[in-house]
Amino acid sequence: MFLALAYDPTTNPLNNNEWSFPLLEIIHIAGFALSIGTIAIVDMGLLGYGKRGTASQLLHETSPWTLAGLVIMLITGPLIFSSDPNMYLRNQSFRFKMGALLLALLYNYTIHRKVVLAGASPGVNKVVGVLSLALWISVVAGGLFIAFV
Repeated sequence: MFLALAYDPTTNPLNNNEWSFPLLEIIHIAGFALSIGTIAIVDMGLLGYGKRGTASQLLHETSPWTLAGLVIMLITGPLIFSSDPNMYLRNQSFRFKMGALLLALLYNYTIHRKVVLAGASPGVNKVVGVLSLALWISVVAGGLFIAFV
């Protein structure tokens, strides 16, 4: 189904040092925790659980942290991928994660952001918040199952 990349994983520095890959994985997961955690804070505000203000205020307060987490994640992810691209490309969970990540990012920076900033009705807020949480949980689940598929 996939063409094999002309790549030898044994030449990648991540595969030649016992600490480099786990350290990069930790940084990647920390980036995920930062970005998805701050998005979840805004989602909780949409669902009516925000204690510090409106969802719009929460978005303004957390946006720099969300972006920082996404930058960390989007730098470390391709580096991890480079450790064995053939394995990742053949892995159904990896492909699922990439699709879910694309959908979650598009959703977060279009519909989600517009609804949060517009101060929509409680019903719309709840639907948008639940869908956002479901998308990001899908990304995490796809990442977790890469090791098991």
